[in-house]
Amino acid sequence: MNRGVEWSVHVLLSLAWLDDDKPVPTAELAASYELPVAYLNKQLQALVRAGLLRSVPGAHGGFLLARRPEEITLMDVVSAIEGREPAFQCTEIRRQGMGEDAPRSAFRRKCAVDAAMQQAEVQWRRALAAQTIADIRAEADSHAPSAGRLARKAYGRA
Repeated sequence: MNRGVEWSVHVLLSLAWLDDDKPVPTAELAASYELPVAYLNKQLQALVRAGLLRSVPGAHGGFLLARRPEEITLMDVVSAIEGREPAFQCTEIRRQGMGEDAPRSAFRRKCAVDAAMQQAEVQWRRALAAQTIADIRAEADSHAPSAGRLARKAYGRA
């Protein structure tokens, strides 16, 4: 999974802490985490396309949550950044090398490696779909009660 997923979750969390309708510019979001602006902007645009963020153009523009934090799951974020393709793609290497001369009948059943990976992916996706940005905010607030206040201060909302 690329770093864009982590960055995106942190940005969504920060915007959830702000809890207002004032957009935050890309440069401010990037500066608050010391991230490269151009790369972060690509992630933000992917979140807009997925309906997780709203982009406000203009001199006072930036990004806002498009949905309530309770309605944005971690699976939504992963899908927006990584796409919806399965993480594991079986290429049937069992038919190569030592399996090259095996009869076709040896491959009628699904590859055990592929089956295990698909089962794990289903569980992983369910777990991500069960966690929302609101859940992450609540967890972060319980461990670091000042985090929301620091985010509001960082974006001039204190």
